[in-house]
Amino acid sequence: MSATIAVYGATGTTGRHVTTELHRRGHTPLLLGRDHTRLTALGEHPRPAAVDDPAALDRALHGADAVINTAGPFATTAGPLIAAAQRAGIPYIDVAAEIEANLDTFRQHTDSPTLIIPAMAFYGGLADLLATTALDGDTHADEIHIAYGLTSWHPTPGTLAAGAVSAQRRGGRRLRYTDGTLQHHDDTLPTVTWPFPHPLGPQKVLAGFTMADVVTIPTHLQVRDITTYMTTTAATDLANAGTRTQTPETFTVDVQVRTGRTERRITATGQDIYAISAPLAVEATDRILTGRAHRTRGVASAGTAFDAPDFLHALHHHLTIS
Repeated sequence: MSATIAVYGATGTTGRHVTTELHRRGHTPLLLGRDHTRLTALGEHPRPAAVDDPAALDRALHGADAVINTAGPFATTAGPLIAAAQRAGIPYIDVAAEIEANLDTFRQHTDSPTLIIPAMAFYGGLADLLATTALDGDTHADEIHIAYGLTSWHPTPGTLAAGAVSAQRRGGRRLRYTDGTLQHHDDTLPTVTWPFPHPLGPQKVLAGFTMADVVTIPTHLQVRDITTYMTTTAATDLANAGTRTQTPETFTVDVQVRTGRTERRITATGQDIYAISAPLAVEATDRILTGRAHRTRGVASAGTAFDAPDFLHALHHHLTIS
């Protein structure tokens, strides 16, 4: 099925990856964003629109079958674009890694007349699909551990802007998912060793380096504790905020699930955390438009909306799952 998909933030790093993936699958992307000059330089179908201009957003979404939002900070862009998608009667998908923005989306749009899938990206969506697959139909777990083995992490300007907004909203504190709830903490993160599988092997990680998974997973799985880990090398790169290099990072996402005495493990490996968000978001859009989503309205995470094992299998060109 060929569709017309609006991409908000089309000039950004992830937006360009999404546009390329849409072209690869035979879809027509509409290039949306705030900067008319940069959009025009990309070529076909530029539709400039600021998120604080509802009429411009409505014009930009005219004729679109769905919209993928790749523009952070999502605390600013998600709400207006969701409202525009609802007015247009089309599904909304985003790649938000902002914990607070994702919480807002889930809390505010449970009764949406159109389907909303937030955090359909490397952070949030991927680990949700992995954990759901590992549980193999079960919906309860005592603990879920998600370890991110990144060889480096040179953030984009959008990542840095989104991170700054999130940090400000939580007063510089960190969030953890403990005893079935999100809790704020301001203690120093411990450094531990995580046993990543070959070829990465054991790595030093920061325990409690919380990502959007603590929002997406509990929306449909009953879990007591969710702990996420980040390799210290990547965390240092992020803190130093160096310029993104031409050589993308490789990644290993290692998920371990414990229910009673039963432990399950599933691992995804690949390259470029920004590029992988494109097939995740576009695959989700494809499945929604072809009737392969479990819902047609409301807000849902990846693990709720889709057949998780089948979804991961569809990404075999981009991810290696073991």
